[in-house]
Amino acid sequence: MAISQAMATSFKVQILGGDFDFASGTSQVFKIALFTNAATLGATTTAYATANEVVGTNYTAGGNTLVIQQVPTSSGTTAFLDFVDTTWASATITARGALIYLSNGGTNPAVAVLDFGSDKTSTAGDFTIVFPASDASNAIIRIA
Repeated sequence: MAISQAMATSFKVQILGGDFDFASGTSQVFKIALFTNAATLGATTTAYATANEVVGTNYTAGGNTLVIQQVPTSSGTTAFLDFVDTTWASATITARGALIYLSNGGTNPAVAVLDFGSDKTSTAGDFTIVFPASDASNAIIRIA
């Protein structure tokens, strides 16, 4: 099993079809779910599924709701957006990666897979996803 950091290929197609809205005031809800090292996630991941999702204290299946920090903008020839860091407080969990997805109550299409590089653990402490700087070189979602 492996987790490979990537923007989901299906997301690239669906964004061109207008299926995603990251604008200010959007009614779409984006979430981030955590996964164990037994998960297989990468560019071919098309949707959120519970297989090999983390189970632990203060973690709810489906993960946390994300807040858009930087609505779509551009710098040079790169468009990008960013999310506010998210935390599972007082959690006891071990995760190897994460999936950002559109929580739509149906197909829950994938946006991006995050690979932590190794297992990350919190024991009755905060488990925080810190998103990179919101700019054309570092933002978590970038289209160049």
